[in-house]
Amino acid sequence: METIRIAIADDHKLFRKGVILSLRPYTQLEFVLEAENGQELIDNLGNSGAQVVLLDLRMPGMDGIETTKVIAQKFPNIRVLILTMYEDERFVYHLMENGANGYLLKNAEPQEIRKAIQEVMSKGYYLNQFVNRILLKKSHAKTKAIPDLKSEIVLTDREKDVLRNICMEHTAAEIAEKMGISSRTVEAIKDRLMERFGTKNTAGLVFFAVKNDLID
Repeated sequence: METIRIAIADDHKLFRKGVILSLRPYTQLEFVLEAENGQELIDNLGNSGAQVVLLDLRMPGMDGIETTKVIAQKFPNIRVLILTMYEDERFVYHLMENGANGYLLKNAEPQEIRKAIQEVMSKGYYLNQFVNRILLKKSHAKTKAIPDLKSEIVLTDREKDVLRNICMEHTAAEIAEKMGISSRTVEAIKDRLMERFGTKNTAGLVFFAVKNDLID
């Protein structure tokens, strides 16, 4: 397995060092940047070679929410994993729909952090039990509303198939082979759906699809 380069931003130095130390046994993970706030992270991210960012939310200056949005705009190929103490579902919705690739609580075990890092690199997103529980709660809380043709989300059969396969964690190449189309077509459909739904990455697309019951 190739080495995954990681940056971490958290204003608590002891916590930062603790995370780095706890992941040291996983030799395929390499920390290349530490930052105390979002601005310091952004200023150094471009030259760090980092592929994944572990990001706290509450930091002085530029907080994790604003930092996530900046990374999504300036460094769209860098994955963002939120690592925070905040369990409020409003944070989860907002971050996942604005560029975060996963959301972890600070009591997560090192094994889960390692798994999350590997999955956002291989699949583009990581949805753990915490996030899935919030999605399930949202789904159960929906009320039966009168259909509104203006707000109804209508997908073509091909868009539904691509979206369903993305949510099933299949790669573009696997989807292309399964559907008998090219990988470029799959990527084009995915990009079109992301633009249409206002999502920043694959994680946001999956999150949007599950939250809005777009897949069976």
